[in-house]
Amino acid sequence: MRLLTRYLRREIYSSIALVFAALIMLFALLDLINELSSMGRGDYRLGYVLLFVILTIPGHIYELFPVAVLIGTIFAMVQMAANSELTVYRCSGVSLKQMMVALLKIGLPLVVLSFVCGEIVAPPSERMAQQLRMKAQNAKVSVKEFRSGVWAKDEHSFINVKSVLPDTSLLDVSIYEFDEQYHLRSITTAERALYQEETRWQLDGVRQTRFDKQGASVDNRPLAEWRSTLNPDILSVLLVVPEQMSAWNLYQYTGHLRENHQKTARYEIAMWNKLVYPFAVLVMMLLALPFSAYQRREGGISGKIFMGILLGLSFHFIGRLFANVGALNDWSPVLSATAMSWLYLALAMGMLWRTERR
Repeated sequence: MRLLTRYLRREIYSSIALVFAALIMLFALLDLINELSSMGRGDYRLGYVLLFVILTIPGHIYELFPVAVLIGTIFAMVQMAANSELTVYRCSGVSLKQMMVALLKIGLPLVVLSFVCGEIVAPPSERMAQQLRMKAQNAKVSVKEFRSGVWAKDEHSFINVKSVLPDTSLLDVSIYEFDEQYHLRSITTAERALYQEETRWQLDGVRQTRFDKQGASVDNRPLAEWRSTLNPDILSVLLVVPEQMSAWNLYQYTGHLRENHQKTARYEIAMWNKLVYPFAVLVMMLLALPFSAYQRREGGISGKIFMGILLGLSFHFIGRLFANVGALNDWSPVLSATAMSWLYLALAMGMLWRTERR
């Protein structure tokens, strides 16, 4: 059995590496094509574009881990079945349970690698990529995120934003405007800010306090126009989406939101997904095992791989959809984050049971 495990490990790892190389080259090419449209903004030249694409690769590796493992394992298992190697192992007395245990042992290092990539490598690499692009494009807004929200410096104004909604609108905006000598001229607060076009924002529920030699004056208005170089693209870079944060940062930020009596569903779902997602590798390896029942009349190797691609992509995209629906409907964060893994585990067990009966 040890010999089988070593042989399976070598074949599966080499197949997964091959699939990863193909997928990463594909996604890197798509990123490159997308970034070429931004070339010429400031100093954003080809060298910066290539470096940006390289820095985004760890994030793609983490996202594609279950998909690559599933396709790579299917490819290796079907190849071995086509060469009658698995038939020899089964005839030698290797049971289905022993095959499952061997696959789980092979998958454990991949689980660790996925966790390390998602927690340690991908988040800072993604942040560096976005900061590189901003700096190369000569963005004029410098931003820093604190527990009180996001603070931005825009020429002689300092802006504090408490929340950014998915539609790029801002909630609880405070604008502190200073003169050339950095004397406070006005404080403008707004309940909501909606991006209009270029440098123009619309403020709702505005309260402006002006300071001059005669004293302070207060002006309340339902609507007001605000011009700033701050835009949703910059905010989306600096306010890291929950799916790109590490589990530890999500845990800390969820605690902060809970202390301030704010909704935590989206961040809790992202946190649980970060903890569970690496273990989806094991589920995918079990799901690949039934494909070892190779029969040419069922479509051969290409048919099996195509089915694996469909299963992997559906796991990725439907899982994202389920998490978003769970956040909107305040479903249990654990259920929203783990539902697809449980569903595919049940599918794998059902396929194994059907294969064994045959």
